[in-house]
Amino acid sequence: MKTFNIHEAKTHLSQLVEQAVKGDSFIIAKAGKPLVKVMPLDSPSPDQTRRIGFMSGQILVPDDFNRMHAEEIGRMFEGEE
Repeated sequence: MKTFNIHEAKTHLSQLVEQAVKGDSFIIAKAGKPLVKVMPLDSPSPDQTRRIGFMSGQILVPDDFNRMHAEEIGRMFEGEE
């Protein structure tokens, strides 16, 4: 992610906003210290992003999950009734 100092951001604000709208977020810094992140309004907030394993411990997957209904599924693929 690109970082721009305040003076540079003020000088090129309209161009930077257009880039942010297209998904290219950026950071504005003062004296090298990051102050704000500019990103499109429709981008997901950090608490809305998907996390792998967020339901850990809430769902029980049977040990034989990979073999459940294997015979029935096999018959369907082989065209047997």
